Amino acid sequence: MTDFSDFTQRIKADWAHSLTAVLARAKAMGAKSVLAFDLDSTVFDNRARQVRILSEYGRFKNLAPLVASHVDHWKSGWDLKGAMMAAGLPEVDAERLYKEAKAFWAERFFTSEYCIEDTEMTGAAAFLHACVATGAQVVYVTGRHEAMRAGTVACFKKCGMPVPGGTVTLLMKPSLQEDDDVYKRAAHQQLETMGTVIAAFDNEPRHANDYARRFPGAAIIHLNTDHSGRTLELEPRIVTIPHFAMT
Repeated sequence: MTDFSDFTQRIKADWAHSLTAVLARAKAMGAKSVLAFDLDSTVFDNRARQVRILSEYGRFKNLAPLVASHVDHWKSGWDLKGAMMAAGLPEVDAERLYKEAKAFWAERFFTSEYCIEDTEMTGAAAFLHACVATGAQVVYVTGRHEAMRAGTVACFKKCGMPVPGGTVTLLMKPSLQEDDDVYKRAAHQQLETMGTVIAAFDNEPRHANDYARRFPGAAIIHLNTDHSGRTLELEPRIVTIPHFAMT
């Protein structure tokens, strides 16, 4: 199973100060400022969605260990084979069933019906509301596609997060097939038309690096949760945090 602990050493004891500093700058600038937030593994924890899918696959295949899957089996958040084994499936069976299980997963994961299962990343709802209260523009910039909008908004409501409208905007890919990296870089241009980007939050190292290069005056905050597994070093000025709970 992939080990993502390599970023843990980047978390400094005073990491929460970076969040209070963002709020202070946003309050000073008001509507001229833009705060960009990724969704998956940044403000949302996707493991409950993963569990539902794996459990349903277990019922489909009559595999009791998978039916009993729970969030602790998803150590990396994206390692399906590892989660199957953590749930109690022998490695040989996990290997044999992986291709079929992955297809079963793909048909469900990127849908409104299933993304409603997501839960709040610790402290995310409170921090997002604090950002909105500054008068700044809060922009969700996600690799999710438009077909997931209804489920995404429903999940914002379920988790008590600010919903799109007023100073809150949700930017989504037009289609599932569009590459996440390409889309997010294109979204940078749209952010620039909205005001001054003063902070961006993302769990994906490549996306955090892209923000750091495009917006040299912005605070770039990396969530040390899980990611796609691509080995990259973060730009030195990027701040890594464990979650959004400042106390």
